[in-house]
Amino acid sequence: MKQFFAFYILLCISICSLRSLGQDTVYARQVIKKLTSKDFFGRGYLNNGLDKAAKYISSELERFKAKPLFATGYFQWFDFNVNTFPGKMKVKLNGKLLKPGIDFILAPGSSGQIGKFDLVKKDSLHYTGRTNSYMMVELTKKLTFSVATEAASYCAIELLKNNTTVNTATELKTIEVEIENKLLTKYINKNVCGFIPGKINNDTMIVFSAHYDHLGGMGKSTFFPGANDNASGVSMLLNLVNYYSKNPPKYKTVFLFFAGEEAGLLGSKHFTEQTGFDFKAVKFLINLDLLGTGDEGIMVVNATEYKTQFEKLNSINSKKSLVKEIRQRGKAKISDHYWFSEKGVPCFFIYTLGGIKAYHDVFDIEKTLPLTDYTDVCKLLIEFVGAL
Repeated sequence: MKQFFAFYILLCISICSLRSLGQDTVYARQVIKKLTSKDFFGRGYLNNGLDKAAKYISSELERFKAKPLFATGYFQWFDFNVNTFPGKMKVKLNGKLLKPGIDFILAPGSSGQIGKFDLVKKDSLHYTGRTNSYMMVELTKKLTFSVATEAASYCAIELLKNNTTVNTATELKTIEVEIENKLLTKYINKNVCGFIPGKINNDTMIVFSAHYDHLGGMGKSTFFPGANDNASGVSMLLNLVNYYSKNPPKYKTVFLFFAGEEAGLLGSKHFTEQTGFDFKAVKFLINLDLLGTGDEGIMVVNATEYKTQFEKLNSINSKKSLVKEIRQRGKAKISDHYWFSEKGVPCFFIYTLGGIKAYHDVFDIEKTLPLTDYTDVCKLLIEFVGAL
């Protein structure tokens, strides 16, 4: 009878855990919708978007009873220069008004420019002003915005090649612009960091990380929501915080939300250089980005560097039948795991595959983010960490 009762208790605990995991997408949607709202303005450097996101994440850490990583609290401050476009954003080509983010974007380092210019065709994709070579137009198949830490002397407009507003198959004659840029010097950023104590061992750490910054905005009304990149990863980390607050982990489990990733992995670089963090105590780090799809499985960067752990991840997935496929890549400087890898920390960078193609554009929104295999990825991460 005692054995049956013990089995019943374990079964109930297991069912409750599974139910809580089943609600991952509900909470994920709430987080992603919040982070991609106009109030956060692309989690960048205009309208205090980045600061609002940091405060929201820290409030969720506090709500889930995660402890601050630093004596001063959840935040680690650092700064860098960043080029922004806070004001006028008007572009006319051949007399037709273009929509920012839809018809065109600016090269991220562009300077401001005002005036009307005749255009000279340089080749099939490039134009410059006839009397102002610092005014440039480039035709591109996809508008992919970014962040620059310097302001250039030129103003470069990237125009969608298959454009419905302007027929780019014919020659571009004139451009009229009113564009304002502002280089912000020593803009204050925050890494947001917390942890859940280990129930057995606090000298060994498991670390989860994700960047919460995105591209901000371009002008007063156009912003880049960044649902998949990387509100999805932030939501996964917060889901894991919630899970481990209810299911205490074996090891001290640290959660790092980085700023400055889109500007060149600057937040994670600062963290690895300034915290005095005990890197030798990290059993494994998992960095998460682009977690909103999964139709074609997941990709694991550093898989070839840590073959034993990759085999373990594959074995768990095979037994549990979770994600469709786990693909592997080698070492790559493409996300925040990189600086930890350089410190000798064993780590994976994981992102989902397939689904929507929106990336660094105005179409990366919550409504169209499928979260195809979100719950299974979450389960896989928990199972993998538990097996380490």
